[in-house]
Amino acid sequence: MSTIRITKQFNFEAGHALYGYDGKCKNVHGHSYKLSVTVSGKPIKDTTHVKFGMVIDFGDLKKIVNEEIVDVFDHATVFNKNTPHVELARELMDRGHDVLLVDYQPTSEMMVIDFAKKIKKRLPKNIKLHSIKLQETDTSFAEWYASEN
Repeated sequence: MSTIRITKQFNFEAGHALYGYDGKCKNVHGHSYKLSVTVSGKPIKDTTHVKFGMVIDFGDLKKIVNEEIVDVFDHATVFNKNTPHVELARELMDRGHDVLLVDYQPTSEMMVIDFAKKIKKRLPKNIKLHSIKLQETDTSFAEWYASEN
């Protein structure tokens, strides 16, 4: 049977700041992120299986991505915990804001690497993560492909 790719799209809002950056993105700001997750596999051949004909149930993929990424990042502010932004992060947390402290500069490029690791750990063994696209504006996005990593 053929290998098929399926894609599920997600949206979330998040803020971030790029410590040490030499442009406007050094300031705290936010994006309406669009995330596309593509997986590949073979459709289930067993006619008695409730998921017959599916590579993976879109609902199962949605659950994984929501739990690992969307529910965590949505309406949070993301800072690299290895920078002085940690002081601002603590102040925001003390005031009840959702803040994520990550081990990387929170660029779209680094976020897709993080997201790929998280999603791959949760996928069934017969399903492969093919690619991730994270769009931060209408004209700017980062992509991760398994074939290149």
